[in-house]
Amino acid sequence: MIMATRRNFIKAGAWLGSAFLMDKTKAAESIVLSTNALKRPVVLSTWRFGQEANAAAWDVLMKKGRALDAVENGVKMVEANPKERSVGLGGRPDRDGRVTLDACIMDEFQNIGSVACLEHIVHPISVARAVMEKTPHVMLVGEGAYEFAISSGFTKQNLLTPESEAEWKEWLKKSEYKPKANIENHDTIGMIALDANGDLSGACTTSGLAYKMHGRVGDSPIIGSGLFVDNEVGAATATGHGEEVIRMAGSHTVVELMRQGHSPEKACKMAVERIYSSLKKRGKETKDFQIGFLALNKAGEHGAFCLQKGFSYALCTPEINNTLNDAPYL
Repeated sequence: MIMATRRNFIKAGAWLGSAFLMDKTKAAESIVLSTNALKRPVVLSTWRFGQEANAAAWDVLMKKGRALDAVENGVKMVEANPKERSVGLGGRPDRDGRVTLDACIMDEFQNIGSVACLEHIVHPISVARAVMEKTPHVMLVGEGAYEFAISSGFTKQNLLTPESEAEWKEWLKKSEYKPKANIENHDTIGMIALDANGDLSGACTTSGLAYKMHGRVGDSPIIGSGLFVDNEVGAATATGHGEEVIRMAGSHTVVELMRQGHSPEKACKMAVERIYSSLKKRGKETKDFQIGFLALNKAGEHGAFCLQKGFSYALCTPEINNTLNDAPYL
């Protein structure tokens, strides 16, 4: 009888202990949710021009707008700026003197749209969104993308500014194709955002490598490479040498690493380490390459990492006023 009572006592104690731990866990979860709620909304984007983009996105987010609208509005600021020579209007042309643009967009429902090798349209990101919302497809390229844009009400415009044309003509004298790391001849505006409702979206847009072969497409318009969003886990975007990002589905890899429990920064670092390993195995000089990742998880935590020093990103939250930050590197 005594033993039975002791067993019951032990069982009761175990149950109470379990209940206490469960209550503690629930309390901790409540604290985490409360803390994370303070971090919303969040927007981050690549390079120094990300601050301009973030400001436009923030106007949407602060009005409790959708993350999808925020990222589109944000990157459009850079697309329309002729002084930014690696995105949109004024972007450096290919070796034939043609400005070709790539972009993709992804929302919280995993709806996606993309355009590649698009000419004569200032805002490829908006064409990508139109592909997502108005067609049964996810990607249109070249002449087909242009015809779709015109039929959807976009206006044809010459994207080759006098400044970019002069640089291209100077390049033609030697026609040396040697992209340099951290020189903005191959950079991207990639943006990911978490809105007040807790939903994620992302956008990515670029004019690609300067003086590339006509028809070359990098990682920026490829869902899973230049951009990936999983509303249950997080979002990631990439910048730098697109061929290397494509090789290992970079942004998707970062999101999957976050799914496994890694922080955004750790996930970005692990993806960069894989690219570094791949370059070394193929006998490539890593100093000639730059790869950068940005990541944002569902909790509002962010992170960045790059292959070598020089990649910066812009961050804006209710507590952080659109700062420019240097990403850690290998």
